[in-house]
Amino acid sequence: MAHKTKFGLLPEANSTLENSKVVILPVPYDGTSTWIKGADKGPEALFEASQYLELYDIETDSEVYKQGIFTAPAVLEKSEPEKMVAAVKRAVGGYIDKLVVTVGGEHSVSIGAVSAHHEKYKNLSVLQLDAHTDLRSEYHGSKYNHGCVMGRVKETCSIVQVGIRSMGADEKPFLEKDRVFFAHNIYDKNDWQDKAIAKLTDQVYISIDLDVFDPSVLPSTGTPEPGGLNWYQVVEFLKKVIKEKRVVGFDVVELCPSEDDKTSDFLAAKLIYILLSYIFSPR
Repeated sequence: MAHKTKFGLLPEANSTLENSKVVILPVPYDGTSTWIKGADKGPEALFEASQYLELYDIETDSEVYKQGIFTAPAVLEKSEPEKMVAAVKRAVGGYIDKLVVTVGGEHSVSIGAVSAHHEKYKNLSVLQLDAHTDLRSEYHGSKYNHGCVMGRVKETCSIVQVGIRSMGADEKPFLEKDRVFFAHNIYDKNDWQDKAIAKLTDQVYISIDLDVFDPSVLPSTGTPEPGGLNWYQVVEFLKKVIKEKRVVGFDVVELCPSEDDKTSDFLAAKLIYILLSYIFSPR
């Protein structure tokens, strides 16, 4: 069905490229995942669920779709991870004058998106919400594996990592402990939020691996980890980030849809819409 290919059930006037301040870029790539396969079906499942979003947001008293949300053609380069990363960088770069939201697919798609933003915003920092550090220098023979995402990002940008609760011993040398907010240290308090925000530059790119959420909140992801954050912990923190910094782009990755569970698909769609509502609502 055609409606699945676009984000939201939006009026035509609010979803053309020329009328839109936001571009949603789907990247249905799942070439390097190592456990549950299916993240390549994530964008379509998210778009299908997004048809059922209410377009009015209670909290911000706004209808952010009126800013225009254009769904771009998907990046379909699947031959090898390096080529996919380059294709994503080109695609994001083509829309960089708007707010680009990259929708994965597995986390490796973020490397190209961050790279395109870094070319425009030289003082860019990256806020990663994730269960895993993703700091490996290479994994399963590739530097562009989903387990190496922040290893690559760190080569050009400062990073802050939130919600982490799983990593390999081989990642410890690359860990900047004062820039990591482990789940076991933050799950029952909020005093970490200002500390995390203070470590970001003024221009911030946010990368959200959906496994940052506890599997009880979002089960449909490729590498679920117990002990994750809940909905309000994530959105309240991101609201604060958006209020204090300039968020220039973000991605939502690692939705691995299941036939039996549509709640994860809808959560991912709602997360995008609520973050856009925060970004465009008057401060």
